[in-house]
Amino acid sequence: MTTVVYPGTFDPITKGHYDLVVRAAKLFDHVIIAVAASPKKKPLFDLAERVRLALEVTRDLPNVTVSGFENLLVDFVKENGATAILRGLRAVSDFEYEFQLANMNRQLAPHVESVFLTPTEHLSFISSTMIREVSFLGGDVSKFVHPAVGVALKNAHAAAKNGH
Repeated sequence: MTTVVYPGTFDPITKGHYDLVVRAAKLFDHVIIAVAASPKKKPLFDLAERVRLALEVTRDLPNVTVSGFENLLVDFVKENGATAILRGLRAVSDFEYEFQLANMNRQLAPHVESVFLTPTEHLSFISSTMIREVSFLGGDVSKFVHPAVGVALKNAHAAAKNGH
């Protein structure tokens, strides 16, 4: 059984992420969405909420699981018996950073491959950062996120505006 880990902050998970998961689920027996705690990034949603949203978004995909993690990615990959790390490339500008990550991961875990997928063209410009910003400013992000994520964004922004 081949297992791939798709790591990220997923703050929030978008239709671009979902697109890559669906495509990876056709290539691998098991896809693990690995939601990174990433406290340095100061995510809008806490780890438990990001895991919950990823579970909700991918509940129709039987060979996909979701797990939060706080340790080194290659250790998470080893602990879960995965043989590959999936990364998305939206633009040429992503490549340099992803290339560095892949090389570091190869040094830390030579038996783990990095696999890159590009999103479907109409989703290639979507980023979680952009989604958070548009949503915070009152824009409609329903074309870019699952309905559950849209509700979570509205609730988070309403709480932030009310000082909670």
